[in-house]
Amino acid sequence: MADAPAAAPRPAAPRPSAARQAGRRGEALLGIATDHVRRFGLERTTVVAIAREAGMTHANVYRYFPSKEALVDAITADWLKELEALLQTVADAPDPADDKLERLILAYARGLRERAEAEPNLNALHLAAFSGGRLVSRRHRQRVRTLMERIIEDGVGAQLFRVRSRDKATAVILDVLHRFIDPVAVAADCEVPRDEIDLRVAAAARLVLRALYGGLL
Repeated sequence: MADAPAAAPRPAAPRPSAARQAGRRGEALLGIATDHVRRFGLERTTVVAIAREAGMTHANVYRYFPSKEALVDAITADWLKELEALLQTVADAPDPADDKLERLILAYARGLRERAEAEPNLNALHLAAFSGGRLVSRRHRQRVRTLMERIIEDGVGAQLFRVRSRDKATAVILDVLHRFIDPVAVAADCEVPRDEIDLRVAAAARLVLRALYGGLL
């Protein structure tokens, strides 16, 4: 009886591309750096310590982040992503525009405050980026503004809102909410009871909606 033909060798599993491997290392570094800032604060966080925990040389870190400043910006952007995703979910919901706008305002104000209280060292990066007008902060504010503008447009299309100028309306709304969404103001109000802040934010949101209903903006 003839021997059975030998089974063909299995093809080797594809190796991750260099770009994918670099992306994973960069994500791992970002996670380590974020943890160091969370635990020790930026002043006591060093690239040397991050590199040591990552099992690489100090110089190798700069292959993924060209400077400590770039690493700090990446930490800040990553820290804000969860809040931005929450606001995106609110804006994407199939609900009336007035309900969405109110929920977005409340969620944003509450999210900024809760994150400032829970992770003060990471919030300090956001404060510094905002105060310094850094790109990471400007991009975050633009994303929030874009979500608000989308909801306002939805409200105009559904004949819930009457708006003279979308841009001016959004600018006025952000001015009204300044006390509750400006990172510096949020930090200054950390000693104010949360219930009191929630009541004030809710009142501001109602004022915004009345102005939009009445065509005042």
